[in-house]
Amino acid sequence: MNVDYLYDKISIGDLPLEKSVMLSDTLTAGLKRYEIGSKVRALRVQKKLGLVQLGEHTGLSPALLSKIERGQLFPTLPTLLRIAMVFSVGLDHFFIESEERPLVAINRKKDRIRLPNRPGKEAPSYFFESLDFATTDRKYDIYYAEFPESSKPSAPHEHAGAEFLYVLQGRLIVSVDGKDVVLDEGDAVHFDSSAAHSYRLDHQHQGSVSAVVVVMPEPS
Repeated sequence: MNVDYLYDKISIGDLPLEKSVMLSDTLTAGLKRYEIGSKVRALRVQKKLGLVQLGEHTGLSPALLSKIERGQLFPTLPTLLRIAMVFSVGLDHFFIESEERPLVAINRKKDRIRLPNRPGKEAPSYFFESLDFATTDRKYDIYYAEFPESSKPSAPHEHAGAEFLYVLQGRLIVSVDGKDVVLDEGDAVHFDSSAAHSYRLDHQHQGSVSAVVVVMPEPS
């Protein structure tokens, strides 16, 4: 059975309602990785509580708790917190993965959110999408960036660490510490991002630009 629902219990007046929200394949796979249901069941068995007793403590029905334990429903954080409080554990208990299991995180295009580099009404210099939002304990951040043909140069900025940029399509000019680097399709650049840097299109070259950007923070 596919696990593709998120469960929460809401109230309108004094009437409790059960709400299920369909999840995407990416979110479903990400949540299944934590095996929240089996962890709830392990805590319940350890405390020698039945589903009815746990339901009395949490206000959740035994049937719903059973579905959560069997992985047929995912609890939201408020619901999971109710369960955690019964067993005197923190929410982090349910989100710690086994160190023996390799981490595999899939990021589907249909699940990504496209964001402008500048919020508000001002025209953005580029749009970006996180390519690794589903990854826990990230060592770097990976983005897909798109520079529309009408985009203006980005403002110079800096941050600790290093940055890598690979041009997928078009021509992009990257300015690092006041020096311009012209990148065509297939070119890449790696630089110290603590130096002021910015991006702009070469308007003698028509078309938009797309690139993959990897931001590596400074090692702690």
